[in-house]
Parts: sequence; structure tokens; C-alpha cells
Amino acid sequence: MYALVVSRLFYLLVLYINILFMVFVEKNKSLLGLNSFNVDEIADFFVELSDKEQAIEFVKKQLPQYKNVLILGGGCNILFTKRYDGLIVRPVFRGIEIVEENEENVFLRVNAGEDWTDFVTYCSQREWGGVENLAMIPGNVGAAPVQNIGAYGVEVKDVIERVEAIELSTGVECEFANAECNFQYRSSIFKTSLKGKYLITAVIIKLSKKPVFNIRYGAVKSEIEKMNISEISCSQIERVISNIRKEKLPDIKIIGSGGSFFKNPVVQKDVFDKIIEFNSDAPYYIVDGGYKIPAGWLIDQCGWKGVRVGDVGVFHQQALVIVNYGKATGKEIYNMSMQIKADVKKQFNISLVPEVIIL
Repeated sequence: MYALVVSRLFYLLVLYINILFMVFVEKNKSLLGLNSFNVDEIADFFVELSDKEQAIEFVKKQLPQYKNVLILGGGCNILFTKRYDGLIVRPVFRGIEIVEENEENVFLRVNAGEDWTDFVTYCSQREWGGVENLAMIPGNVGAAPVQNIGAYGVEVKDVIERVEAIELSTGVECEFANAECNFQYRSSIFKTSLKGKYLITAVIIKLSKKPVFNIRYGAVKSEIEKMNISEISCSQIERVISNIRKEKLPDIKIIGSGGSFFKNPVVQKDVFDKIIEFNSDAPYYIVDGGYKIPAGWLIDQCGWKGVRVGDVGVFHQQALVIVNYGKATGKEIYNMSMQIKADVKKQFNISLVPEVIIL
């Protein structure tokens, strides 16, 4: 009898400890302030995870009870158009550490919850090259490989060594080498075949102590001249890119936006020739697979730049950016994006593909 009582007390103690250390999951969570479009949608369930160990424990013990799961970083590059029927997981663990260093390079482990802009500044201040062209891209480090973020001739795939993650179905830690990530233009394996199957915990990034700077874009060259920069450095390039982005893009703390709404399309020669025939001054870049036409230019030619309907609009400085001027819903923003897409298709026979994830 005594043994049975002790056994039951031990069972209750273990149960109490498990409950005590369970992560608190919020119900009916407002996503206002958790997405850069600043739309007020609701998630059925929401949880923040403060470190990798807590994430592993949560994935193993609590996650299996939820049907739909979405990993949400900084909330940029995502448009909620309706209530999210499931659980949103937000990893907020931070930290940067040097894992290897030599005369040429430094290798950093950057946790998923680090702010990307802060990380770029951290590197540029130390004159470690490789990410300075990616300054002021909103979002967290964990989302960078998913989207393969890029700007001004540089993509994050150029500096990623490997990605550390947790498999959501098992809670097992794993690593993906750069080649395994299947990086493409604004895409990766985490956005395609492995979408929704892993929680990225950290990214190992290789930076150069002797950087070669990419300043071939006209806007970058012009800004360097405007700033009268004679000696190029990582910190100077970060300032250049930051200035350009401040001039062209809205401050998401003031005006809701997801950055570039559409990808820049790459078209074949026959489509390109037809555009040039009627638009000899059309901007373009020759890339593998064809000709890249700036989506912002296409949208501008269709007359959308600066248009506003209610609280939804196309930013007056950059036609590629759709903004929320106040209380626009995700559905209203989505509807305008589809009207823009239809007009570009009609005028140029080009189908724009959203860069923003639409839910």
C-alpha cells in the first residue's frame, strides 16, 4: 500500500513538473504589430519560443496536437488575408558567436531571432564583408535563407555555409549545407519541398576580412558619388544602401508594407524584344535564363505608381511596394495586387509572381 501511494505521488510530481515547464500558448492572438503590413488578423493559437532547447521540448511534447503550424519571424514578407486556422510559432532566440576564424574569413553562428538589419550593422562595423549590400532588409535572420533575400547584386546564399534547424515532425536537430538548401531566386528548399517542415534555429554565415565590393548597380554608384566617398568600406557601403532604401521605401514603423510585393520577372528574348520595340529606354539586366525586367518599372508603366484606394496604395517612390496607409485589410491589399498583376499581364504579357507570402 505504501509503495502504491509513493508511486502515485511520484507520478503526480512528474505530471506537475511537466505542466510547470510547458510553454504557454495564447488563444485568439491578434497579429497586429506582428506583421509588417500591419493588418489586424487573428491566429487561433500563438506561441513564442525563447531558445533552442525550449523549441525542441515544445516541438516534441506540445506541437503534435496542432493541425496547421506556421513559423513566423519578423512578420515581414507575409500578408494575412484571413484568420489563421492553426498555431503560429515565433522563435525569438538571439545571439551571435564566432565559430571559426582565420586570416581570410570569419564564420558566425547567428540565431534565428536576430534582427537582420542589426546583424548587417554588426558585421559592417567590424569590416567583415558579404552582407553590406543587404542592409535595411526588414525581418529576422531565420527567414533570410527561406526567402534567399537579395538586393543590389547580392543574395544571402552567397554567404550561407549551412542552416541549423529542428524537424517539426520529430524534434530532431539537423543541418543543411548550402548546396542542400537548393537556393533559387527568392526561394529555397524551405519555401518549396520542405515548406512548413522545419524550424530554423540558426544560420552559419561566412564573411570576408578582405571583401570585394559589388557596386555595379547604377543607383549604388550614383549614391557613392553623391556622398563623395573616396575609400570604399563595408560600413560605407552599408550607409550607401541604407540611404537608397530610405529614399525609395516607406518606413514600416509608420506605413505598413511588405517591401517588394512581386519578384522581378525574367523573360525570354521574344518577350524582351517586344518590350524594347515599344519601350527603348526600358531597364533590364542580362541573367542566366533571359532578361530580368524590374517589376516596379512594369507596374509604373501601367499607371499604378502613387495610386491610392482607401487605405491601400502603391507607394509614390517605388511602384513595386504596396502599402497600408492605415486600417486596410489583408484582403484589400491582396485585391489591389491582383489588379496590378492583371494590368501588367494585359500590357506586357508578363505574369508577375508575388514575392510576398499570401495566407
